[in-house]
Amino acid sequence: MDSDTHRSGTTLRVNGKPHTLVLDNRRVLLDVLRDDLDLTGAKKGCDHGQCGACTVLVDGRRVNSCLQLAVALDGCEVTTVEGLAGDGEELHPLQQAFLERDAFQCGYCTPGQICSAVAALAEAAAGHPSHVTDPAAPSGRPVPLDADEIRERLSGNLCRCGAYPRIVEAVEDVIR
Repeated sequence: MDSDTHRSGTTLRVNGKPHTLVLDNRRVLLDVLRDDLDLTGAKKGCDHGQCGACTVLVDGRRVNSCLQLAVALDGCEVTTVEGLAGDGEELHPLQQAFLERDAFQCGYCTPGQICSAVAALAEAAAGHPSHVTDPAAPSGRPVPLDADEIRERLSGNLCRCGAYPRIVEAVEDVIR
C-alpha cells in the first residue's frame, strides 16, 4: 500500500493562524500541536482521554486533543493555552487568576485545566446545565457558577497534586 494513501492535506487555524499540513490520517491533534507546530502547552498525560491534560478548544468547545484526529478538524479553529492571551503580553483572566491563586503545583495539568475552565464559563453563560445544575433553573438562561458547578464542570480534568481548591477559587475570581 502506498504511504500517500494515509495522508491528507489539512488546514487548521491554530491560535488565529492558518497552518496547512500534510498529515497521516491517523495522527491525533495533540501530536500535531506538539511535534509539528511546537505548541507544547497541551500535555500528553494518559493518552486515553481520561485526565484532561491535553484539553484544547476546537471552535470554542473543549476537546481531549489526544483522542481527536487532526484531519477531522480541517478548517476548524483550534485554541491552545498559548493562544488564550491573544497577541499581547497580558494574560487571559483565567491564566492571571491561576497565577494569583497559586492554582497549580507541578503545573503539568494547568494548561488543560485553564482551557477547560474557559469552555466551562462559556457553556454556563450559554445556559448549558451540568449534572449538578438545579433542575428547576430556567432552561436556556445562564447557569450561576458556584463551587459545586465549577467542580462538576471541571471534573474531566485531573490534578495529581490536588490543587483543586485553588483551581475553584481562581475560576470564582474570574466570574466575580
